[in-house]
Amino acid sequence: MALFALLLPGCGLLIDAVEQVWPVAGNRVDIICARERVQVGLTMEPFRPFVFPTIWTDEGARVTGLDVELIKAMTDELSHRCGRPITPVLHLVRFRDLFRLLNEGHLDWFVSAVATTTPAPSRAGVAYSLPYFYGGGISGITRSSAVIDRVRANVTEQTLHPAADRLAATSHALDGLTIAVQAETSAYYYAEANLGANRLLICDSLPAAFEYADAQTEPRIDVILGAQPVLEYMVNRVRRDWVPLTRDNGRPLFLTKADYGVVVAEDSYRLRWLLNDLLLKLDESGRLREMRTRWLDEDYAFPRRASLEGLPFDVEKMAVHYIQGTCYLKPLP
Repeated sequence: MALFALLLPGCGLLIDAVEQVWPVAGNRVDIICARERVQVGLTMEPFRPFVFPTIWTDEGARVTGLDVELIKAMTDELSHRCGRPITPVLHLVRFRDLFRLLNEGHLDWFVSAVATTTPAPSRAGVAYSLPYFYGGGISGITRSSAVIDRVRANVTEQTLHPAADRLAATSHALDGLTIAVQAETSAYYYAEANLGANRLLICDSLPAAFEYADAQTEPRIDVILGAQPVLEYMVNRVRRDWVPLTRDNGRPLFLTKADYGVVVAEDSYRLRWLLNDLLLKLDESGRLREMRTRWLDEDYAFPRRASLEGLPFDVEKMAVHYIQGTCYLKPLP
């Protein structure tokens, strides 16, 4: 007992020393300031123009996009608050793994065009910043004019029903079609909740959905669902053989609306306040609007932007980037 009593002070000193070097819990902003690094997650699947594919340069791998520029702005603010330079350490991982890594404490935050209003079991224990991108949501694209006609006919038919059903007209817009969605995204959870009668193809990534459609594998994809700003960028810049689903008046057909925010752990209250304060400054100064214009509306070559202003990351800790996976039919319940 005497020996045990003598060892207790030493154990306490040891625990104190460990917590001073790498705190297990505590104020997240203080932790970031102490280690002079912030651990940031990004989806390795390209969500253009928010996150572009990786570019290899003479200086190493670089990634760019609207979300990357936002990370740089947030890191600059952290450096100002901490009174010392803070380095962003990027982790490019599968989108479905970002929530798990955040909950396990491996990330301080992540940002990849994440809708702040998506109910999902895998998103428990997280919180969201103020929106940095407004007017997003879920929509779809197709290669078939017949599919567009059918979608419009479905919406029109629903508006003929009683008033209670007219309010949910868009939830029946895709009836009878084969839909592809990327696993664990907001579009996936929307489809799971609202499109039970449709054939649903679950894809590992958006590029996997395009590859599956190009191969004309059965069942054929009628519609790819996803984040409307991402799909709009793709059909305008990359995949012009696809077109967006629209209403009779030509406006995009939104199945739900959403704003996009930065994701933090639910208990990171001070970090969330800091990010909200920064986003408010960026919004009121007009810089957020400039970012959106710069990435969504301007003509540019993203490899050049990646080489000039992109952020580096550790390739060795990244999954194989160009293996974008495949699609498979969602099993019947």
